This record gives sequence, structure tokens and C-alpha cells, in this order.
Amino acid sequence: MNNVTVFILSGLSQNKSIEILCFVLFLFCYIAIWVGNLLIMISITCMTPKLMTDLLAERKTISYSNCMTQLFTTHLFGGIEVFILTGMAYDRYVAICKPLHYTVIMSRQRCHAIVTACCTGALIHSASQSLLTVFLPFCGPNEIDHYFCDVYPLLKLACTDTYRIGLLVIVNSGLIALMTFVILMVSYFLILYTIRAYPAESRTKALSTCSSHVTVVVLFFVPILFIYIRPATTFPEDKVFALFYTIIAPMFNPLIYTLRNMEMKNAMRKMWCHNLFLEGK
Repeated sequence: MNNVTVFILSGLSQNKSIEILCFVLFLFCYIAIWVGNLLIMISITCMTPKLMTDLLAERKTISYSNCMTQLFTTHLFGGIEVFILTGMAYDRYVAICKPLHYTVIMSRQRCHAIVTACCTGALIHSASQSLLTVFLPFCGPNEIDHYFCDVYPLLKLACTDTYRIGLLVIVNSGLIALMTFVILMVSYFLILYTIRAYPAESRTKALSTCSSHVTVVVLFFVPILFIYIRPATTFPEDKVFALFYTIIAPMFNPLIYTLRNMEMKNAMRKMWCHNLFLEGK
């Protein structure tokens, strides 16, 4: 039985001027995210984030069910991002270190298997993370010191001992993120070790291919490790660090997934030129 049916979010800041400033800043970030992903959707074949609405709202509330749904979806898509970045690192490793075998190793069936494994792993992670939280009793208070529903702020509000659950969260989130980050860094170390004997032009091309990916990996994983690798405690800085993997890193996704890909850029250029030519007629 839960006495709490609604949670109150403290928001990103208690200062209204800062919240309005953040709204304007994040509005441009969300526009960049939206436009970039819209280009991808159009080339290959409306969302109002709660953070945006809360920045302008006087009272920031979210229902219990919506809070649990937000927790599940946040970790689901975050898990997919983590595992996709790992799959992309493997793809870059094969392309640079074993270029002659690339088409054989990274076949269409292998790519489908990697995507399926990423989604399955993220679903297992998100489901287990949600199950650790959904059965907790919340008797009050009901104010979450964050701008979205996450595990540690919810554990802080639960009216029961959450020490063991906190350890499970570290294993389920922190250690997975740490192992994935180590695997990513090892893959790029192997890439750097391999290209040291390449000609300067080939090294530049290889580094250009990986640089944007490494940037997003750092922006995404460092804040996650700061938040989830420690015991179940919360700090005011968590909100700022969370911005990196909820807003900043996703804004770069169109760049690393398609806009740095020459084949994708050529396909987009041909499509837009073809449309302009038809409109000119």
C-alpha cells in the first residue's frame, strides 16, 4: 500500500530566472535534436519533454504511474544507447583493424543480431531496474530532488531500508556502464595501436571517423559513471551531470550516426537535390 500517489519534482533549479534561462538554452538543444533526427527519418524511409514544460510551470508534478513509466523508458533508451555505442565501437574496430574482412564479419545478419542484442539487453536492464523500484513503499514526503524520475532520488523517498536495493542498482547500472566504458576504451586503444603504422592520410581519415564517436562516448559515460557507480546517495550536482546524457549527448546522435557518414551524406544530398529539381519543374 502506498500513501503517495503524486510526486513533486524540485526541478533543475529553485531560481525562476535560472529556469527561464535554462528553458531558452534547452529549447535550442531540443530543436537541434529534433531537426537532426527528423532529417534521419526523412532520409531513411511531437514530442514535448517534461523537462521543458516543468521549466515554465509553477508546480511540477508527475503521477506515480507516469513516474514509473518514465523510469522504465529512460533506462530502456539509455541502455539501448549504451549497447549501440558498444556495437559501433566494434564496427569501427573491424573497419579499421580488419578492413579486408569487414564485409564478411559485419554482414547484414551480424548487424541485425547486434541490434537485437542491444535492444534485448536494454529491455532486461530497464525491466530489472524498474522492478527494484516499483514495489517500494512511498509513505511521504513526495518531493523528488531531480527534474525526472530516477532510481536514487526515489530510493531516498522510500519508507524502508534501501541499502540492498542500492547495491543491486550499482550492479545493474554502475558496473554495466563501467564494463562497457572499459570495453569501448580498449577498442579505441587497439584502433590507435593499429593505425600508428598507417600513412598520415589514412590515420587522419581513421581518427576523423572515430573522433565524434569518442566525444559522445565521453559525454555520455562520464556522467553516468559519476551517478551510478557510487552508493545510493544523491548530490545537487547530479542534475547537471544528468543533462549530459539526457540532452547534450543525444543532440550529437545525428552527427555520429549519419551526418559523418559519407554514404549517408551523399544519399541525403541526392534526395534533396532531386526534390528541388522536381519543385523547379
